[in-house]
Amino acid sequence: MLDLTYDAPKPKVIAGAKHDWELVIGLEVHAQVATAAKLFSGASTLFGAEPNSNVAFVDAGMPGMLPVINEGCVAQAVRTGLGLKAQINLMSAFDRKNYFYPDLPQGYQISQLYHPIVGEGEVLVEMGNGLARLVRIERIHLEQDAGKSIHDMDPNMSFVDLNRTGVALMEIVSRPDIRGADEAAAYVLKLRQILRYLGTCDGNMQNGNLRADVNVSVCRPGDYEKYQATQDFGHLGTRCEIKNMNSTRFIQAAIDVEARRQIAILEDGGKIVQETRLYDPDKNETRSMRSKEEAHDYRYFPDPDLLPLEIEQAWVDDISASLPELPDDKKARFITDFGLSDYDASVLTADVTNAAFFEQVAQGNDGKLAANWVINELFGRLKKDDKGIDESPISAVRIGQIVALIKSDKISGKIAKDVFDIAYTQDRDPVEIVKTEGMEQVTDTGAIEAAVDEIIAANPAQVEKAKANPKLAGWFVGQVMKATGGKANPAAVNKLVSEKLGL
Repeated sequence: MLDLTYDAPKPKVIAGAKHDWELVIGLEVHAQVATAAKLFSGASTLFGAEPNSNVAFVDAGMPGMLPVINEGCVAQAVRTGLGLKAQINLMSAFDRKNYFYPDLPQGYQISQLYHPIVGEGEVLVEMGNGLARLVRIERIHLEQDAGKSIHDMDPNMSFVDLNRTGVALMEIVSRPDIRGADEAAAYVLKLRQILRYLGTCDGNMQNGNLRADVNVSVCRPGDYEKYQATQDFGHLGTRCEIKNMNSTRFIQAAIDVEARRQIAILEDGGKIVQETRLYDPDKNETRSMRSKEEAHDYRYFPDPDLLPLEIEQAWVDDISASLPELPDDKKARFITDFGLSDYDASVLTADVTNAAFFEQVAQGNDGKLAANWVINELFGRLKKDDKGIDESPISAVRIGQIVALIKSDKISGKIAKDVFDIAYTQDRDPVEIVKTEGMEQVTDTGAIEAAVDEIIAANPAQVEKAKANPKLAGWFVGQVMKATGGKANPAAVNKLVSEKLGL
């Protein structure tokens, strides 16, 4: 396990307020389940298809069409619960949540209110400097997504695309354990990281595959501790929900502006109205969408077309046995096995694909050197070229060859960068590059010594300066490296220069 200190939440003082206030935040994250078919139909979930082309009769709400549960969606929900160290409920049930939107043709959403498939779990959120917060998961339930209303194709009409209708979502509901906008963003990123490792959601926020409803309230210092002791939500202040946030940057901005709005109302003697709000990033403000509905407003009742969902413990155990190594465990292993710093291990494990790439590079190599080349050279070049790791022109095997060439003193670090550039741009083997381009490092001490002697003999004035100020010996090292085309072993050059100058 990672060596982390659980940092007790501290009051968040809002600048400009008359009093001290604490933020209290809970998130409902909607994660699209990574399956090829929808929750209750065989229609495709492919993103970017022609409007209304991925729609089965049951998705369109046609009379007499009955839902049939997709076992793959259930397995992915269980897998997610296990990855979040949550209780898996062997019996769950689906309910109808009734409301009327143009893009919800059935007139209701099939969801799980009373008996969710996953119970309480947790997410460990690292906050930097070895500190972490534990955010409790209240529940995870399966539900259908709605369609999409399109308002910008015609000035007089709106259009409806039902491709998303019926797509399986996991709604991951946290406890109100998050105490600041930065923690909320870190929580969403950590949750997305875990889901990607598990393969249960691709976490693409731009496509809407991961989005969050953010519940924000403010309370006076000490009230949160009262809630922790009593579990009485009345201590936390009236919350407002900000809907459909699909950017961590916007989540942070929305929380900040909503907290200031609530504080201004309370300090003027007003009361917060529980409601659903939207965040406008252009105006950096939240605005009222509708009054906050309660469960009874949706007229929930058990779905008459679906029997309770019963799963066997043996099936859950099989899924548990197939879980991959999760981010926290992988990071701890990278630190232990490869001697990496906490920062480097965090960077390399942030994405499961990056972590797998690094492990290929590090196989049989110096772990720290491999990490340096992946993080600084490869990631830097990919960012410059606007490419992802899966688009890398140079393979992990070839970067591993470069690392091995450096470690064996076949090439210097400077020459290695030239080798990397050729391999990256020309798709060539590093070993072949070094051989055919004559880039192998000079390790013959006799040849290096001759170059050192020549440079010293030609620069007597510089010799006297270096003897008076040893820091100037670096000039000789540079001249020797230049004379040998950068191929001399730097360690040997430094040693010989120091010996020859009597330093």
